[in-house]
Amino acid sequence: MLLFLFILIPMLGAFVAWISATWSPRLPRWIALATMVFELALAAGFWWQQGGTGGWYVTFDRTWMPRFGISFSLAMDGLSLLMLVLTFFLGSLSVLVSWKEIKERTGFFFFNLLFVLAGITGVFLTMDLFLFYFFWEVMLIPMYFLIGIWGHGNRLYAALKFFIFTQAGGLLMLLSILGLYFVHGHNTGVYTFSYFELLNTPMSQTLGRWLMLGFLVAFVVKLPAVPFHTWLPDAHTEAPTAGSVVLAGLLLKTGAYGILRFVLPLFPEASHFFAPWLMALGAVGILYGGQLAYAQTDFKRLVAYTSVSHMGFVLVGAFAFTELAYQGVVLQLITHGISTGALFMIAGSLYDRLHTRELDRMGGLWPAMPGLGTVSMVFVMASLGLPGLGNFVAEFLILAGAWPSQPWVTAAAAVGLVVATIYSLRIMQKVFFGHSPREYKLPDLSFREMVLFVPLIIVILWLGVYPQPVINTARPAAPAMALQPPPSNLPL
Repeated sequence: MLLFLFILIPMLGAFVAWISATWSPRLPRWIALATMVFELALAAGFWWQQGGTGGWYVTFDRTWMPRFGISFSLAMDGLSLLMLVLTFFLGSLSVLVSWKEIKERTGFFFFNLLFVLAGITGVFLTMDLFLFYFFWEVMLIPMYFLIGIWGHGNRLYAALKFFIFTQAGGLLMLLSILGLYFVHGHNTGVYTFSYFELLNTPMSQTLGRWLMLGFLVAFVVKLPAVPFHTWLPDAHTEAPTAGSVVLAGLLLKTGAYGILRFVLPLFPEASHFFAPWLMALGAVGILYGGQLAYAQTDFKRLVAYTSVSHMGFVLVGAFAFTELAYQGVVLQLITHGISTGALFMIAGSLYDRLHTRELDRMGGLWPAMPGLGTVSMVFVMASLGLPGLGNFVAEFLILAGAWPSQPWVTAAAAVGLVVATIYSLRIMQKVFFGHSPREYKLPDLSFREMVLFVPLIIVILWLGVYPQPVINTARPAAPAMALQPPPSNLPL
């Protein structure tokens, strides 16, 4: 029942927040915040009780449409639990960052924000492939509204582009889900969408590879991997701050989660076959995304391209098939969500004060805002992988785990750390140092902003100094085949 509540509470909170706007425009934000904080406390308390124990912590299974083999099946292991804690943590901060930014249609805004978080929660918990596709689609519509209604200048174009890309990938996944359903039914006589029953579906090698590609395209579009990344910069640039935080911190993670949860266990042979090419694609994304990030003049667009670069490490690590790389990928999902979410919040704070995101119109802001400058320095250093911060541990584990599988790809990915240093330091130079075009008299961090950034700083430092609780929780969740190196006769 706990798993069902994780999904139900944000959905109910969304409707209550929407309705409450008729009484007071300020009430929806309080309802949304209370909903997310309650969910965070519930998930964190459960994590505290479970520690690093393995296996499935809790399951929830109810027959839904037995004629078609569809059930309302939920389950949570270490990977799901970590993703839930991240979801509710960033969800709480997304409500806070919207506190003063959203002034119109507040009820409908927080309805959409809570509903997209409910959809993300469903993706992380569901063990029925039909239900998984349902929640995968549930995420899209509220995010479309968040960008299209409360976004910036070119918001409708960005919202439509986001929807088309992700919907096209989702339809390919649906075809693969149906293909797997009918193949399993034809070969075993049991037609089911159950993840656990579909794990060992007998099928031909060629068919398995085609079905795997349908899942993979949907996940790499959401990740996003080059060349499926073009929707992301537009969506980030035009989205409100909370939308950018949810996009970077959570929606991108659903693509990585799909690879770890579905692609690797359901299609082990196909995953090994395509692994070298996917690792190479990840390395290309690291370098290409970093290069594009350096070329940007818009702060949010720059941070958006850093996501393309950092998510390349996920592809490199996920298909390395080593324990170190797997742990690094899970840690990368968390640290990237924290650091990049914080950078988007910083971009929102700067825009609120300067009414611009253009780097060329900034500069010399440190004397006026030393507090915000210090916060920015922490997360810029995290983005470039400074030792002592969480991102360094994640990327080090990925590179160390990937080296035995593909040394040359790993070496190319390691160059991305140098590129990250260049574009990250450019942020500090352009925004807080350098020549100031005018003398600024701007407010520094407010109390609300300190409430936002202090927890983020504590978490990124904790993950950099003592990541063992996260590693202990993630380790038992690794599928057995993901820890076996690929055969030596595969391409590349």
